[in-house]
Amino acid sequence: MMVSPNFKPIKQEKISTKIVEQIKSLIKEGDLKPGDALPPERELVKVFNVSRASLREALNSLAGMGFLEMSQKQRTIVKSLVAGRMTEPLHLLIKDDIQTVFELIEVRKAIETWNAIHAAKRAKADDIARLEKSIASMKAKLEQRISVVEDDADFHLAIAEATHNKIQTHLMFSIYDLLKESLGGYYELIEMQDVYAQHCMVVEAIKKRDADLAGRRMREHLDYVESRVKEFSSNDVEPK
Repeated sequence: MMVSPNFKPIKQEKISTKIVEQIKSLIKEGDLKPGDALPPERELVKVFNVSRASLREALNSLAGMGFLEMSQKQRTIVKSLVAGRMTEPLHLLIKDDIQTVFELIEVRKAIETWNAIHAAKRAKADDIARLEKSIASMKAKLEQRISVVEDDADFHLAIAEATHNKIQTHLMFSIYDLLKESLGGYYELIEMQDVYAQHCMVVEAIKKRDADLAGRRMREHLDYVESRVKEFSSNDVEPK
């Protein structure tokens, strides 16, 4: 008698589907972070050993799902997973109401204090190296009287990444995107030598693995930034 076991058909996945799953996995594991740029298409074609058509189909699919987006420089960028529906209405509110900005700063203080505490507990050697590189870059630019706003953002995002919590990293990226639009000009008015000194104290606390001190230093830093922005806005000082 012939036995008929419950055979299941073999699933043949398209090449583009395999590319999608690999890139999604890298984002899930934190190897690709929000704001990271993928290599140019010609390099990806070689790396994946696929056709340009399959690659483009995969990238378009990932963009449609909200994982990737094309920048103005025609680069493919990893998108924050908490962007879109959550942040778009906030963009509109913040644009017209400075008080909403201060509410965002309150949320930022809670999140970033948590970041500093957990970075002190979880940061690896390469995380510490990135933080030290960030403050070294800030110091060099301050000496040359060059804007350090980008270094400031990189510093805070590096601390978020040092928590090794992927959701936190994506959330911080979206928050900084909102802050950049609403407060970017005010940051140019703040005494960045003070900010640099405060960054150094946060890094020292993280290096000492002193979670309580790291959280306290971060809160003091953000209280300072908040007070300066409030001072400028109340005095009708125009952001740059």
